[in-house]
Amino acid sequence: MENLFTIKEASVWATNFLGKSVTPSNIAYLINYGRVNKRGENGNTYVAKQDLIDYYETYQRETVWKKQLGADLNWALSFEQYKESETTKHVHRLHPYKGKFIPQLVEYFLDSHTDNFKREVFFRPGDIVLDPFCGSGTTLVQATELGINAVGIDISAFNTLISNVKVKKVNLVELQSCINDISQWLGTFTAEQSNVEFELKLTEYLNRYNNKYFPSPEFKIRARRKDFDDKTYTAEHEAIVLKKYHEVVELYGIKLKQNKSERFLDKWFVESVREEIDFVSEQIKRVKSVEIRDVLTVILSRTIRSCRATTHADLATLVEPVTTTYYCAKHGKICKPLFTIVSWWERYATDTVKRLAEFDKLRTDTEQICLNGDSTNIDILAELEKQNKPLAELAKKQKIRGIFSSPPYVGLIDYHEQHAYAYDLFGFERRDAQEIGAMHKKQSKQAQADYAAGIADVLRNARKFLAEDFDIFLVANDKYNLYPQIAESANLQIVNQYKRPVLNRTEKDKGAYSEIIFHLRKV
Repeated sequence: MENLFTIKEASVWATNFLGKSVTPSNIAYLINYGRVNKRGENGNTYVAKQDLIDYYETYQRETVWKKQLGADLNWALSFEQYKESETTKHVHRLHPYKGKFIPQLVEYFLDSHTDNFKREVFFRPGDIVLDPFCGSGTTLVQATELGINAVGIDISAFNTLISNVKVKKVNLVELQSCINDISQWLGTFTAEQSNVEFELKLTEYLNRYNNKYFPSPEFKIRARRKDFDDKTYTAEHEAIVLKKYHEVVELYGIKLKQNKSERFLDKWFVESVREEIDFVSEQIKRVKSVEIRDVLTVILSRTIRSCRATTHADLATLVEPVTTTYYCAKHGKICKPLFTIVSWWERYATDTVKRLAEFDKLRTDTEQICLNGDSTNIDILAELEKQNKPLAELAKKQKIRGIFSSPPYVGLIDYHEQHAYAYDLFGFERRDAQEIGAMHKKQSKQAQADYAAGIADVLRNARKFLAEDFDIFLVANDKYNLYPQIAESANLQIVNQYKRPVLNRTEKDKGAYSEIIFHLRKV
C-alpha cells in the first residue's frame, strides 16, 4: 500500500530525510508547481513518500554543483538552511532590486559572534564599515542590527533613497496617518472611474475561466507529463479569452494606451494607471516631513513597478508593452495587465509599515547613511560633515575599519535603467555614464579594462579614509579573472578567497552559479 503524507507530515519527514528544515510551505510549493503529484480528494491533500524520495534524490544540488563548479565550493556559505522569508526579512524587501546579496552573507563577515570555522573576527560593535557600491543597502541594514556604524556610497540617486529609507528612523504613527489620507483620497479619485469596476469584473471572469480550464496544480502536472499539446491548448484558450476581453473593454470604454510614448511613464502604463500614479505622486509632494515623504516615494515606486503593462515573466526585463490578456507561462493560466494601482498601493503600504516596525525592534544606537556620489573620488569626510555630523566625528576619531561590498559585475546590469520608471516619475538625476561595468558598456576587452580601472580607483580613494589595519571584502563573480589585477593596481593583496554557491537567484537561468568573496589587505 502506498505511504501517503499530509503536507505537515511531509514537511516533518523531509526535514529528517534531508537534515535541514523543510516547511509545509516548501511542500505546498512542490505540489503547486507540479514537482510532486497531488494525491487525495474531497479537499484533502496528500503526497506520496516515494514521490518525495524520487524528487529529493534527483535534487542533490551540492553534489551536482561541486562537479560543475569545483570541489572548492564552500557550501556552508550557501545559507541553504534559510527560508526565503529569512533572506528577505524586514526592510530587505522594501523594494525589488537586481543584484543584491542576502543579509546572511553580510552578517557572516560582520558579526563578531559568528564562530563558523573558528574564523578571525574582522568587525566589532562600534566600528565603521564602508560599502562604496551600496546598492539597496544590505550592508547598512545588517550593520544597524549588529551595532556597527556604516557609510554607503552609490552613484544612483534612487539606490541612495532606498538605502536611506531602510536605515533612517521614521515616525510610524505619522507615516500611517499619511498613508491613510492618501489612500482615502485615491479612493475618492477612482470612485467615478470605470477602470476599477472593469478590473473587478475582468478578474472575476478570469478566475472562473482559469479554475475551469487551467486548474492548479493539475494543469501544470499534465503539461509537464506532456498529456496534451500545451502550445495548441493554451493558444486556443488565449484566443477565446482575448475575444471576451475586447468586448468588455468596449463595454466599459477603457482606453488602453496613452496618446504619447516618448517617456517611460507614457509607454509602460495604461492610461488609467498613469492617471492614478500622477495623482498619488502629487499627494506625496505635499507631505512636509522629508523622511515620511521618502518612505511614501519608495512605496509608490514599488507599486508602479508591479503595475507596468508587461507580462509577469518579463517584469524584471521588459520586452514590449502588453495591454491585453495573455497566457502566462510563469503562472500557468490566463493573466492580464493592471488597470488600477489601488490594491497594490494598499498592499505595499501595509507591508512597508510592518517591515519598518519589525526592523525598529532590531535597531542599535549606531549611525548609518548612504551618500549619493562617485566612489572613485568622493570626499567621504566632507560629505559626512554635511549630512551626518556624529558619524563624521566618529570617522575622524577612529577611521573606517574596512569594506564589505558587492561591486557591479562586468556588463551585467544597468543600475539606473532597472528603475527607469522611478527616475521618470520623481525626476532624479541620472548618472548612467558614471556606472562601473554597466550592461550598456557590454563585456568587451576594453569594457573589462575600464571596469578593472574603475574598481581600483574606488579602492584607492577609499583607502584614504580607512584604518591602518583595514580588511576589505568584495563579493564578485570574477569570470574574467580581473580581481588579481585590480588588487595589484590598488596596491592590495588578496589574502583569502571564499567561493560560495548562489542558490536563490531570481533570474530565469537556474543553473549552477558561484561567486567569490575576495579578502584584501594592504601589501
